[in-house]
Amino acid sequence: MSIEDLGIEYRAELPTAAEFERLFRSSGWTEAVEVAADRLAATLPHAWYSICARHDGQVVGTGFVLSDGVLHALIVNVIVAPEMRGNGIGTEIMKRLIARCRESRVLQVQLFSARGKRGFYERLGFEARPDDGPGMELGGLS
Repeated sequence: MSIEDLGIEYRAELPTAAEFERLFRSSGWTEAVEVAADRLAATLPHAWYSICARHDGQVVGTGFVLSDGVLHALIVNVIVAPEMRGNGIGTEIMKRLIARCRESRVLQVQLFSARGKRGFYERLGFEARPDDGPGMELGGLS
């Protein structure tokens, strides 16, 4: 089945708090860290740009960009519902997020991804940073 046959509608919008919580919990990320529903909801207003993929009106995928709109953009929360994975939805979400960053001429686009997804993002033009490259993560915050 092609992505056109699925009837996916892509909208530049935020999911509702309940829609985002459902998708986030389906991602498997809660195995590493538990996040309360109100804290998940509190993340939504901070998106600079977001895409929702809908099938029959239900959110089946999301992706957000956090950005200052000029220098830096960070792509986060690219999630596709487990039953819809492998149909090109994540790729289409990423293409739309990247296009928005390019339209705004953001100088540097980075992403935060789940482990094991490197190949997916490399196919979209992302490169892993070298070991001695910029970018680090602050530990011990959870």
